[in-house]
Amino acid sequence: MSELFNYLAYVFSFDSSNPLLFTQFQFWAFFAFVFAGFAYFKKRKILRNSYLFFISLFFYYKTSGLFVGLLLLVTCSDFLLAKQIYKARNLILKRLFLTLSIIIDLSILCYFKYAYFFADVINSIFGLNIEVTNIAASGFNSLFGTSFSVDNIILPVGISFYTFQVISYTCDVYKGLIKPVRNVLDFGFYVTFFPQLVAGPIVKASDFIPQLYKKYNLSKTQFGIAVFWILNGLLKKIILSDYLALNFIDRIFDNPLLFSGFENVAALFLYSLQVYADFSGYTDIAIGLSLLMGFHLPKNFDSPYKAQNCSNFWKRWHISLSRWLQTYLYIPLGGNRNITFGTYFWIITITLIALILSSSIWIAIVVLLIASLVVFTAIKFPPKRKAIVANLNSMITMLLGGLWHGASCNFMIWGGLNGVGMVVYKFWRDWTMVDRLMVVGAGAIILSLIALLYPAPLWNMLLVFMLIVLVGASIRYLYKRSKYNNDFSWLERSWAIFITFVFISFTRLFFRSGSDLDPAVANEKAWQTASDMVTQIGSAWNGNIFDVISAYGTVFLLFVIGMIVHWLPDNLKRRYRIMFAKLPISVIGVIVVFAIFVAYQFVSSEMKPFIYFQF
Repeated sequence: MSELFNYLAYVFSFDSSNPLLFTQFQFWAFFAFVFAGFAYFKKRKILRNSYLFFISLFFYYKTSGLFVGLLLLVTCSDFLLAKQIYKARNLILKRLFLTLSIIIDLSILCYFKYAYFFADVINSIFGLNIEVTNIAASGFNSLFGTSFSVDNIILPVGISFYTFQVISYTCDVYKGLIKPVRNVLDFGFYVTFFPQLVAGPIVKASDFIPQLYKKYNLSKTQFGIAVFWILNGLLKKIILSDYLALNFIDRIFDNPLLFSGFENVAALFLYSLQVYADFSGYTDIAIGLSLLMGFHLPKNFDSPYKAQNCSNFWKRWHISLSRWLQTYLYIPLGGNRNITFGTYFWIITITLIALILSSSIWIAIVVLLIASLVVFTAIKFPPKRKAIVANLNSMITMLLGGLWHGASCNFMIWGGLNGVGMVVYKFWRDWTMVDRLMVVGAGAIILSLIALLYPAPLWNMLLVFMLIVLVGASIRYLYKRSKYNNDFSWLERSWAIFITFVFISFTRLFFRSGSDLDPAVANEKAWQTASDMVTQIGSAWNGNIFDVISAYGTVFLLFVIGMIVHWLPDNLKRRYRIMFAKLPISVIGVIVVFAIFVAYQFVSSEMKPFIYFQF
C-alpha cells in the first residue's frame, strides 16, 4: 500500500528537473489516460470542455508547478473583463475595460520576463544598485510559511504564448468579432488547451472558440492524418533537433574558439535546421493531438526555408506569431497607411532600450537620427510616404518581435536584422537589374576598402556574403539577357532561396547565443559568444574541412536528409500524408512502432526540452 501511495505522490507532484514533455513515455501514458476519459465525455460538450480544462491545468502543473495559479489568474481576469467590454454601451467604457485587461496581462508578462531589464533601466538612469527580488515568492512565503527562493525570478513556461492568446480574445470581443464565452470553464479550456499551451501555435479566439460548441467528429482519414502529424513531430524532435544539438551544435556554441571557422559556420546552418525541427516538431505533435480530440489548430509553419526573401520567410515561419503581430501591432501602428502616435512612442522607447542594453549613448543617437531622418523624409516627400511608413512600422514590429523573445541585445539585434532584411528586399524588388548590380558592386568595393584599412573578421564575413550576392545578381542578369531565360528560372529561384537561407542562418547567431541564458547575464555572455563565432568565421580557416565532415558523418548526413525532405514539393508531401492516412489501421500501427523504434536509437540520456518553452 505504501508503494502505491508513493507512486501516486510521484504522479501528482511537480518535479522541476523532469517536466512533462511530448518526447517522454510518461506523457504518452498520460495522454492515453486522458483520451480514454475524453472518449467517455466527447458527446457532452459542457462535460468534455470542463474535463479538458482540468486536465490541461494538471498538465501545466506538471510542467510549471505552482505557476498554474498565475495561469488561473489570467484566465479569470480576462473572462470577467471581456464580459464587461461586451456589456458596456459606452465606447469610452469599452476602451477602459480593454486597457485594464491588456495592462494586467502585460504587467504579469513584463514582471516575469523583463524584471531584470527594468532594474537595469532604473539603475542606469538613477545610478542605483537595485537587485531583482521575486515578489511573488516572497508573498507566498509570508502567507503560507513556504520557503521559495526569492533571489531570482523564474520564467513560467509558455507565459508569452498564453498572454498573447488572452489579449487576442479581449481585443476580438472589443472589435465585435466574437461574443464572450458563456462560462469560465469553456474559456479556461480555450486558454489552457494542453497540446498548444506552452509553445503555441497562438490561437485566435475567433478561430478556436466556435469549435468549443461543435459536435465531435473524427473520420478514418482524419485519424490517419493526426497520427502522421504526431509521428512526424516526434521524428523531427528526436532525430533532427536533439541529435544535431547534442552531438554538434551545443559543443560549438559552448566554446566557439575551440573550433575552426568551418565548424562555426556549420553550427549556424545546422542550428537553422535544429530550431525548425524542434519548433515545427512541437507544432506537428500539438496539431495531431488536437485533431484526435476533434479540434483544429492553425498551421504554424509552411516550409520556411523555401522562402525566396526575408518577407516571405516571415509569412512561412511561426505564422501564428507573425499574424498576431500584424493584427494587434503593425496595423494599430498605422500599417502601410500612416504614422501614428504609437509609431513615435515606439521610436523613442526603442531608442531608450538601445541605450540601456548597449550602454552606449552613440548607439542610441544613431538609432534616433536614423528614425528621425526616415520620419522627416516621409513627411516632406509625400510620393515616398507610403513605402517609408510601411517600412518604418515593419521595422518597429520586427524589433518588438525580437524583444518578445527576451530583453537582451542579442534578441533586439536578431529582430532588427530581420527587419533590415525585409526593408532591403522591398527596395531590391523595385530596382532594375542594373541598379542591383551597381549597388551590390559598390557595397563590395566599400567593404573591401574597410577590410583593408581596418582588418577585422566581421568585415571579412560581410564581404564574403556581399560577393555571394554579387555573383548571384550577375548570373541572373546574364540569364535575363540571354535567350535561355525561361529555361533557367529554377536557377533564379534556387539562388534566391539559398541567399535567404544564408541570411536567416546568420541572424540566428544572435538568437542562439543568448536564448538559454539567465536574463541577468544574457547580454554579456550572448555578445561574447556571438563575437567569438564571428572571429572564428571571419578568420583564416585552418584544418581540413573533409576531416570535419568525416568525423561528424552522421550529423552532416542527417542535415542533408532533413533539408532535402524540407525542400520536397508541397504536392508530394500532401500525397504521401494522404497515402499514410488511408492505410489500414494495422499497417499504420506497424509503421508507428517501427518509426518509434528507429527514433529512439537516437535518444541520449539527456532529454532536451523544446526550445520555445523558454519564451
